Amino acid sequence: MKVFKFGGASVNNIERIENVKNIVGSFSGGEGLMIIISAMGKTTNALEKVAEAYYAGKKDEALQLFEVIKNQHITTAKYLLVTHFNACIAQLNDFFTEVEWLLHDKPVRDFDYYYDQVVCCGELLSTCIVSHYLQECKLTNTWVDVRDILRTDDNFRDAAIDWQYAQQKTAAFIQPLLAKNAIVITQGFIGSTDENESTTLGREGSDFTAAIFANLLNAESLTIWKDVEGVMSADPKEFADAQFIEELSFDEVIEMAYYGAQVIHPKTIKPLENKGISLKVKCFLDPALPGTTITKRKVKNLPPIIIIKQNQALVHLHSQDFSFVGEKSVGHLYDIFGQVKTRPNLIQTGAINVQFCLDDNIAKIDQLAAMAGGIFDVQVEKGLTLLTIRHFTQGLLNNMTDGKEVVLKQQTRDTVQVLYK
Repeated sequence: MKVFKFGGASVNNIERIENVKNIVGSFSGGEGLMIIISAMGKTTNALEKVAEAYYAGKKDEALQLFEVIKNQHITTAKYLLVTHFNACIAQLNDFFTEVEWLLHDKPVRDFDYYYDQVVCCGELLSTCIVSHYLQECKLTNTWVDVRDILRTDDNFRDAAIDWQYAQQKTAAFIQPLLAKNAIVITQGFIGSTDENESTTLGREGSDFTAAIFANLLNAESLTIWKDVEGVMSADPKEFADAQFIEELSFDEVIEMAYYGAQVIHPKTIKPLENKGISLKVKCFLDPALPGTTITKRKVKNLPPIIIIKQNQALVHLHSQDFSFVGEKSVGHLYDIFGQVKTRPNLIQTGAINVQFCLDDNIAKIDQLAAMAGGIFDVQVEKGLTLLTIRHFTQGLLNNMTDGKEVVLKQQTRDTVQVLYK
């Protein structure tokens, strides 16, 4: 059996949902197919604004913002459905009510809890509509609420999966369906605690959900459908000469994800690598294209891979008593990173100082600076850009940094990182 994952861009309008139907129809019939679907288009961003308004005490604004989301999905269902329209609307209304009940209460818990209760709605709405549309097109499928399968802890917005529970539920409910060569549709990105509180697995966590099910089901492969022909050497929206990469290793993709490439979610690779399951990145706009295949096999002669992260901040820490920066102070610093829930994109230590670059999140930087201020003097430099080039050439590096004021540089045999103004 195979696992397919369709991201938000692949279901963000009528034509693309029809295209999903064509792709699924061309693969179904001879084997089971597990389909993971993200929220439509920019729905997650819109739901984030609902959660923010609600938590700020702006109930009416939150309800108005949610009403827009409701109408968008109802309109999509109207265009796609005839015989299954009423059944779809009844299911959608259950999800609408789930959020609206919450929005009429006053917040008494942390923001992250409410974020997950609201934002999880996006995947429920999209999968509901796609499932009913496939049914109407004679592609019989079973819709599953992934919150019944993936139990997590209560670390809202970055919840951890209970793998043993997920394995038991998958074996009991998903595998019997797939054994009949059925199509199963469920949501990416979300799960649930043992108290039935919705959780999310971190942004872009739908890829991770798909990898979890590929692992648990011992799938032949996982295919992630995107709006590009496969993995590219750079963002094609920024670099017109970005090259298509036909084959990559798991190790290389993890490196790319670590440095900030947005193609594959960092947590996606390990469940696949553990079982030797190949990962394919294919273009939903042209399914005939071969796409990129990612396996354990090491690949040589890769082109330079360029990753750019804008809006970076460089935090300068200087030892207050001029003592050497050693294991104890660095360990304390990494404890702070864990508590603030952030990760440096680049870090460099000296005798009595530490410098690290991270995304310019004001709240997190302020919190981090306050916590580190007990043993370090802290200064923050903003408005920076971080360039990472894997498999770099000196000529390319010189060309990309020409005219830039370089603030910090690190280089290994395979990778160079430059922080500049």
